[in-house]
Amino acid sequence: MTAPVELEQLDVETTHDPDRPWVVIVWNDPINLMDYVTFVLQKLFGYSLAEAEQLMWDVHTKGRAVVSNGTREQAELDVFRLHEHGLWATMQQD
Repeated sequence: MTAPVELEQLDVETTHDPDRPWVVIVWNDPINLMDYVTFVLQKLFGYSLAEAEQLMWDVHTKGRAVVSNGTREQAELDVFRLHEHGLWATMQQD
């Protein structure tokens, strides 16, 4: 009688390709005013007023917008900074 063989299963959610960039997503929320979201995007990411307004409208109408991309460490920092300003943000690999 042979013993059962254990197979290693990869958790798809936790495997990351280091060559793929990370994106930071700002999600719509019922609390923050549109002008405030625009202001935060300008302040944190240096967007022009027109770019920040377009991203804010994407958040408002589509429910989310990608506001930055880069390394995992940079995405973590961007999410942290957005949270400090009261915005709902997450990150994921692109």
